[in-house]
Amino acid sequence: MSQNVVLLETGTNELEIVEFTIGETRFGINVIKVREIINPVHVTNLPNSHPNVEGIVGIRGEIMPVIDLAKVLGQGPSENVKLDKFVITEFNKHKFIFHVHTVTQIYRISWKDIEKPSSVYPGTENSIIGVVEIKDNLVLLLDFEKIMVDIDNKLGINPDGLHALESREREPTKTIVIAEDSLFLQNLIRKTLNEAGYRNLLFFENGLEALEFLIGKSSNGKKIDNSVQLVITDIEMRQMDGHHFTKQIRENEGLKHLPVIIFSSLITDNLRHKGEMVGATAQVSKPEIVELVGLIDKHVL
Repeated sequence: MSQNVVLLETGTNELEIVEFTIGETRFGINVIKVREIINPVHVTNLPNSHPNVEGIVGIRGEIMPVIDLAKVLGQGPSENVKLDKFVITEFNKHKFIFHVHTVTQIYRISWKDIEKPSSVYPGTENSIIGVVEIKDNLVLLLDFEKIMVDIDNKLGINPDGLHALESREREPTKTIVIAEDSLFLQNLIRKTLNEAGYRNLLFFENGLEALEFLIGKSSNGKKIDNSVQLVITDIEMRQMDGHHFTKQIRENEGLKHLPVIIFSSLITDNLRHKGEMVGATAQVSKPEIVELVGLIDKHVL
């Protein structure tokens, strides 16, 4: 498949996932992340590379790493290599190839149908961010960002450039609501914003929980400005995604003036219009934490 056009209407709280397998286990990846699915090609080994990296390949002039997803998940090679596929992805401003065993089909689902994972797949709990039942089968949604940061931490949030920001007195009492379902990223964001001087951070695992909190703070004529000064949201979250969350804020009379920054690995030139359509104040790709802090300064101070 080639993923050039996103057909889903923005803000409907739906997504499409590509289902693939490792061994007998079914996994899913958001179609938005997928650029192409191809048959395996020759891989050039890299000396001293991470054990989960098979090597690199050149496709249409671009050099990309190949990640052996079976190794990442502690599984063996496929029983029928003729069915193996390379899934070419793009997120966090980088392209990666994931080597999987089979690719089955695409399903359209609602974020509200995705449940928080329990210990459903021993040894990989920290890599699974959601579970959804499709046609009597459980499909596990992986934290691909964490998988890549575990291989190369330079691909994650890097606060090194914070000192380059204009010196200013930040107000630790300013309250920022953050919707982010990855505990791994919650911790990184909290650490970085604390270092920047923002201390009063309220984290929620999805847009639904954050929205309910905001509505509660603005009920009975109360001004939300007295409780919250800014909202930061991821896009991919179970129960309610960031686009739908942002749309709900803009349609709520008591909340619609709140600044909302979308902070996601899916902010690309091709997808930025989706955030604009739902009324996001600004959009930042997830590695760019310094840019995020600059935007917080602009809209909070």
